[in-house]
Amino acid sequence: MDPMILALILFGIMYVLLLIFSEKRWLIAPAFAVIFIVTGILPLKSAFGAINWNVLLMLAGTMATVELFIQSKMPARMAEKLLKVTPNVQWAVVALSLFSGLISAFVDNVATVLMVAPVGLAVARKIKTNPIPVIIAIAVSSNLQGAATLVGDTTSILLGNYAGMGFNDFFWFKGRLGICFAVEAGALMTVPVLLWLFRKERARVTAEVTTQVNDHVPTVLLLGTVVLLIVASQFPNKPELTNGLICCGLAVIGIIYEVLRRHEGKIAGSTLKAVDYQTLILLAGLFMVIEGMTEAGVIERIAELFVKIGGGSIALTYVLIVGVSVLLSAFIDNIPYVATMLPVVTGISALMGHEPYLLAFGLLIGATLGGNITPIGASANIAGIGILQKEGYKVSTKDFIRIGIPFTIVAAVTGAAVIWLVWA
Repeated sequence: MDPMILALILFGIMYVLLLIFSEKRWLIAPAFAVIFIVTGILPLKSAFGAINWNVLLMLAGTMATVELFIQSKMPARMAEKLLKVTPNVQWAVVALSLFSGLISAFVDNVATVLMVAPVGLAVARKIKTNPIPVIIAIAVSSNLQGAATLVGDTTSILLGNYAGMGFNDFFWFKGRLGICFAVEAGALMTVPVLLWLFRKERARVTAEVTTQVNDHVPTVLLLGTVVLLIVASQFPNKPELTNGLICCGLAVIGIIYEVLRRHEGKIAGSTLKAVDYQTLILLAGLFMVIEGMTEAGVIERIAELFVKIGGGSIALTYVLIVGVSVLLSAFIDNIPYVATMLPVVTGISALMGHEPYLLAFGLLIGATLGGNITPIGASANIAGIGILQKEGYKVSTKDFIRIGIPFTIVAAVTGAAVIWLVWA
């Protein structure tokens, strides 16, 4: 069989299985990587090098530091202080949503929801209102701003490594505004949407700052991670694993400090246990599968197909990339999708004689926001719904899309328009 056809068939089967058996994704991806190697689609000598170890180290280190940050209770205290200055429930929801978006620009989206959602539940209980839309608003907001910085989301890390972008490049890149400003423009435009969705929630909210924080080191370490990544981005010829070693190094410092401070060795185990190893294994498998797709010539052929459909028009191709990304990410995980499509949009740009950044940024905008349409479109949505279910609340698809669809349309159109105006 033609290696290209075989690669497409295997990739299609893998994607279906990833969609059906979401809890087993971390096993499915590496299993298909092995199949790609055994069938000769991916040469064994290329398999190990296909894995982006810098991405995996960045994720692992940041996850560990975030766990210490959560344990310090600093996020809860910050949220309480924010709520203290809001006039009513309507603005409290907007404040919590913007706050979760701000945190998610630097912290994993799922971790952000876990930090902010308990405060949302407490507010809902205090004024005896339905917490479901409150938690959904927090979840979709955390998904939105994950694309604002290099460390905000896995998809951003993938883009940064693929395009050779440092931390600062998300703000100012090649003499132009970076993708961060497009994301923030989309975030600002969602404020009127949230105000309209919660227009009936005008009850007065009062919140006291009661959470005590006795350990500020995790906060310093998290801020230190961001600062050091910014500094490292100033050195274009730095070693390939620099960012990963920065994230892991600060996480190790944090763990050692906590063990010495608490005189408890088990804190090291609980922190390392909080690292999502399944996601790391999933990504490693996907990196190898995508390399196999590239070796088989599939990526190049898909790029040619997009160019053909676009009819040579960069505008039509851009709209197609953004639109398809929004729709697909509503139902499939955006991590494998972005990892697969980054080589595709680069190939399309090359065929059309255009810089790859326009389509790559449009891809990230669409894929990041598309997950907000459905409850299963993003891990943060699933985490938020899980919190509600533990509290005895049943979340219907209707409950979610009532907020998710208008939120996504406004943010995606705004963000895509800004990217087009700056990079077309």
